[in-house]
Amino acid sequence: MATVLVCRRFPRLSRVTSFSTTAKCKAQSGSSRNKQEKEEDPGAANTGTEPAATIQLLNPLDYRVVYKPSAYAKGRAASQQDAARKGGQALGDTLTSPGTTQAQPAFGTTSPPALPPLRNAKAKPRSKLLLQQTISACLSARGEAEREKRETHDSKEDPRVFQKGRPEYRSLSYDKSEPMETLPLEEGDSILHSVAACRGSHSPGTITDYFLKLSRLPVEQHAALLSNPSFNTLCHSAVENMGLFSTAELVDLLKACVHLVVPPTHPLLDACEKEFCRRVWDMELEQLLLVADCWRCLERSVPSYLSILFSYTNLHWKDLTLPQFVQLLYIIGEGRRAPADLAQKVESMILKYLDSFTLEEVGAICLGLFKSLSGISEHVMRRIADRVSLQMEGMSTYALVNVLKMLRYTRVDHLPLLKELGKVIPARIPSTNIQGIMHITLTYSSLHYFDEGVLSAVAKSLPSKVTYCRSKDAAKFLWSFGCLDYEPPNEEEFYSSLIGQMHRKLHEFRKFPEHLLTGLLGLAFVKRFPEELIDYSLRDEFVQKTRSSKYELKKDLFTLSKSVEIECPGYRGSRLSPQLHQEMTEMALNFAEQEIYVRPEIMEATSLLESMLGGPEYVKSHMILPHTRSSDLEIHLDTDGHPIPFNSKHLIADKELKDIGVSLTDDLMTQLIKGSCPSQAPLEVGSGARIPGQGRGEEAPTEHPAAFSRGALTTDPTLQAEPKSGGCLEAPPPPGWHQQPQRLKLAVQVSNRNHYCYCSKRLLGLHCLKRRQLRQLGYVVLELPFWEWFPLLKRRRLEKLSYLQYKVFDPALLSKAG
Repeated sequence: MATVLVCRRFPRLSRVTSFSTTAKCKAQSGSSRNKQEKEEDPGAANTGTEPAATIQLLNPLDYRVVYKPSAYAKGRAASQQDAARKGGQALGDTLTSPGTTQAQPAFGTTSPPALPPLRNAKAKPRSKLLLQQTISACLSARGEAEREKRETHDSKEDPRVFQKGRPEYRSLSYDKSEPMETLPLEEGDSILHSVAACRGSHSPGTITDYFLKLSRLPVEQHAALLSNPSFNTLCHSAVENMGLFSTAELVDLLKACVHLVVPPTHPLLDACEKEFCRRVWDMELEQLLLVADCWRCLERSVPSYLSILFSYTNLHWKDLTLPQFVQLLYIIGEGRRAPADLAQKVESMILKYLDSFTLEEVGAICLGLFKSLSGISEHVMRRIADRVSLQMEGMSTYALVNVLKMLRYTRVDHLPLLKELGKVIPARIPSTNIQGIMHITLTYSSLHYFDEGVLSAVAKSLPSKVTYCRSKDAAKFLWSFGCLDYEPPNEEEFYSSLIGQMHRKLHEFRKFPEHLLTGLLGLAFVKRFPEELIDYSLRDEFVQKTRSSKYELKKDLFTLSKSVEIECPGYRGSRLSPQLHQEMTEMALNFAEQEIYVRPEIMEATSLLESMLGGPEYVKSHMILPHTRSSDLEIHLDTDGHPIPFNSKHLIADKELKDIGVSLTDDLMTQLIKGSCPSQAPLEVGSGARIPGQGRGEEAPTEHPAAFSRGALTTDPTLQAEPKSGGCLEAPPPPGWHQQPQRLKLAVQVSNRNHYCYCSKRLLGLHCLKRRQLRQLGYVVLELPFWEWFPLLKRRRLEKLSYLQYKVFDPALLSKAG
């Protein structure tokens, strides 16, 4: 029920209204003209009995239309319109019906008696209104049809555009758009009768000829042909004679199957595949590539054939021409697999022909590599990007998007291409289909490159296109904008339209749970938490579905769940189980110990802060928020700016070490019983101990913990601390250990480049979320930015200590304590 409500809240209902209006007009009209004719002449007469149908066409002098049937009609319909136009009268006078050559009387003279008089002035406003509604409905319907065509991505045909660029591809690929003379139905029937009469006695050449001729039957006859018993007999004859076909005849037979759209699991294709696999080594490379292309057109998976083809091309690599190489990469991509032994040869061939490729071929190469998950070296990718950045304006958007896919896959930050893209692509966004826009946006977020012009153009265009978004598209848009922490000028319309589409596509998330989590995390980055979607994603049944995904989704579930817990205290929906939280927390901490805490920039900062503040008990290197997948250096200061020891792990460890190091001598027992030891000299602090506040040049506090050195209890001579009479031997409790006064909790962030957008100081969405949540939990975030800290790592220790002292004891930070 929630989904229905969301659908009503969001735009795109105008589309339904337009079609409803058109349908109403059709119902009112009793004319025998078809839909095509009505669109071509909205002002034509209606002969029905409904008054409204005629009223809306009154007063033709107030309504003038440029009459151009050829703009809308094709074939016979267009010729009918031309004939009507020749026999018609001038516009504004008596009009003729487009479907006839005989002139019809004016609208008023053919109206039923129930209609108002032609000169009735009261009817004019109503007729004008209805006429405008009719025109608007027709234009809206036509516009929707054009938009539908533009937004539809044909995964079979779109990648083949490059084949139109060179005549050589005609021998390497099957062109379904090539004109073909239609076979008369009578001749088709004659062939089928012949097959039935001469069952199994046809030669391979005759069988091939029959297939080619039958494939020329009108398209609407193909389905009936495939279920015809005589055609099945013909297929059976082909299977029985498979070994007798010449290679050329076998190729023609396969091409006929493509044109007839034979189902990919048809037994005839099984036999063809086996025979082609047997003949590979005796065929020409052009034939092999053409056959592979036919298999793609038939949507049949042929891994065995492709494996043999790749082996063949590996041996004949030096003989590949430019078109053959591009066609091979297209086949590799469509087969979704790349032979490892061809990787190096592919790179060398790309470099060899790079300047000779058309821009569409460059796009086809990148798409083939991307689909087959074929990595190429950074050097080759940069060379491709160099070529594209110089000629981007002459490149189709489809080919350009394919280059961006590979740029994203190889993680190459090619700044000239990205800058040129920012100049070229915003103007193309409105005419680009939704999947293309998604890949453009995802490239920016994957490379962490922020371009407000491009993102703003995407955000402006997307609400009107949102109904064409798949669940994947909607999720990637939300992720990309959230990752780059960008909320566009139309943010409410932008986000509400995408959230609405997520509701409408909820059924798809059962099959692709990763997309729902991707979208929700993108929303969480910009502090948006759609409760119903979150509740659905944290239910036990959905969590179970994530386990069957090919992606590891526990981390995403963990991040989302903890973010909701911190930022949405009023949330009452589903939650992850405590066991899963505990499991993910342990995984995050184990990862941090192996991969994060040991990073040089973090280890150096930890060591220096411990030295500056007085020891490891004053600094804790850990994950305050494990679900954000990055570490922090936690420090506590009192209201006066003094460090407070709080790291219980080190406090307990130090205490245990001190207890082990004490020798219970007679003198020590006397000292403990009497509370003093006049015969003993004042005890001294070991050389390794440091005093809190020492780094700032302040006087040491009198509560500094005692230390054990060389088996004797010692204290700093400047402290003159004495144990209490009759007390136990233990260090005085550190400030705030048993009682915690008001304190300033610092969360020190040792950032790196991966926390920011490329070549900028714009923080990425995940790290914005982390710092926002730290503040919400009462921490003051202090950053050691990489552009300051990393250069200092090579400087002297004193410089680094001075920098850290300046950062930690900044008066602006201390003013927040209290």
